[in-house]
Amino acid sequence: MPQIFQPGATTYARMLLAALALGPLALVLLAYLLMGSPYVTGQDVTLDQLPPFSHAHHVRQLGIGCAMCHSQVEETAFAGMPTTNVCMSCHSQIWTNAAMLAPVRESLAENRPLQWHRVNNLPDYVYFNHAVHVQNGVGCSSCHGDVTAMPLIRQAAPLTMGWCLDCHKAPERQLRPQAAIYDFKWQPPPDQAARGAALVAAHGIDKAHLLDCTVCHR
Repeated sequence: MPQIFQPGATTYARMLLAALALGPLALVLLAYLLMGSPYVTGQDVTLDQLPPFSHAHHVRQLGIGCAMCHSQVEETAFAGMPTTNVCMSCHSQIWTNAAMLAPVRESLAENRPLQWHRVNNLPDYVYFNHAVHVQNGVGCSSCHGDVTAMPLIRQAAPLTMGWCLDCHKAPERQLRPQAAIYDFKWQPPPDQAARGAALVAAHGIDKAHLLDCTVCHR
């Protein structure tokens, strides 16, 4: 009687059944990894800007504070972007004819706003208030990293929902004194747990509601 199945057919059949069973799980895992990857989140991606702006030069070398350019960061949800007049407050006197500053001069001459590319850009369905975070002890570097080491700004954190929730679950791990809000070298001290808890109490932060959906989705 001729043999119907080739040697190893049983093994192949078992492998096929295992693939059918594990395939959907592998696809779910792949999608999960992809959604958290820099390809999707934009983490560590550097965008070209016109004019090119170096935080390393302006902040670290020249000592210009964040609020000079992001003038609304302590008062409104949106931190604000540098306007033409802010740039020209310095560059009407220095580097006035520099080639890289041509977009600033054109913006002034044409009364047209500078077109910055937002690097840390959340989806429209996410509500984020800069003033609330800054006024309650969350420093710039907690979200933006050490911008003083960035010749061109890049997104330092993934800005995913899970990343945000990690902080909302235990804000005391990130809170710092107001005097250190703009300190990009700040690191949590050994007694951060106690200091952070004291800041949570001092700011009247209601941890019980930090995980409410309406905090970020309105």
